[in-house]
Amino acid sequence: MFKVELRSESGFDKVVLKDTDTNSFAEIIPSCGAILHAFGIEHNGSLINVIENYNDNTDFKMNVAGKGFKSCKLSPFACRIKDAVYNFSDKKYTIEKFLLGKHALHGLIYDASFEIISTEANDQHVLVSMQYKYNATDPGYPFEYTCIVTYTLKKNNALTILTEVSNDSKSPMPIQDGWHPYFTFGKKIDDLQLEFQSKERMIFNDMIPTGEKVHYEEFGSLKKIEQITFDDCFTMNFAECQPLCVLRDPERKLQIEIFPAKSYPYLQLYTPDHRQSIAIENLSAPPDTFNNGIDLKILSPNEKANFTTIYKITSLPLQGKK
Repeated sequence: MFKVELRSESGFDKVVLKDTDTNSFAEIIPSCGAILHAFGIEHNGSLINVIENYNDNTDFKMNVAGKGFKSCKLSPFACRIKDAVYNFSDKKYTIEKFLLGKHALHGLIYDASFEIISTEANDQHVLVSMQYKYNATDPGYPFEYTCIVTYTLKKNNALTILTEVSNDSKSPMPIQDGWHPYFTFGKKIDDLQLEFQSKERMIFNDMIPTGEKVHYEEFGSLKKIEQITFDDCFTMNFAECQPLCVLRDPERKLQIEIFPAKSYPYLQLYTPDHRQSIAIENLSAPPDTFNNGIDLKILSPNEKANFTTIYKITSLPLQGKK
């Protein structure tokens, strides 16, 4: 059976989705940008959380940017906007909220307080839906829109994350969507194995796409990460079978699988210096899409767009067992 719990811990008001039959769980914090704070299962008698998170509410409020926007909702743009400036409908806009150097970074609602609008639990799944209405508060994005995020925990430790965006403005608006989870097995990622089905790697200049791509299939099958560093964007190859990305701990016999819908045709990977986790980011478009226009979605007034991905934790069979 599935159930939903509301808890107050470490200064957070959490929504906990739980499968009581298997003890798999997801913790979401609506007031902190609807972040995924934890996602875990019971494995070999212990509860294991695969999301690198924040210590407490103060840690989030003070360090969400400094700690790399862990688990944040990236909207209405993801990654970078070059020089924080873009042109849309013959007008020039300058983003004011969070700049890294001279570039705008990771959207405008990563720390927004979402409102819970519904929960549901039955013998098939448990879910929570949360809503945030952006009211054109940044001069660089004077478009009103509604963002609804729904987490659904299902059997077999599968967590579906659906983002629904609707244009509440009286004019068209540009939109990009993404997520920024840092996945961890509580150890250095060097000994973990990674696989993702890509077609090309985008060439960057100061983390801004140049428009050039190179063929890339280096991690087309499971490969040890070792000392490789990532801060790259890849195009997904949907001709391959899902999951399109796998992160495996071969020692613990445990892996994370990611099943993006075609609404997320890009995968951004980032390895932080501490190498205790890896950011695996589903994106609807590449960085700086407001300028380069690559896969930029433009919503007409009252038009909606949906973006979906699935995270799944799988325990692998021990050798000699089926």
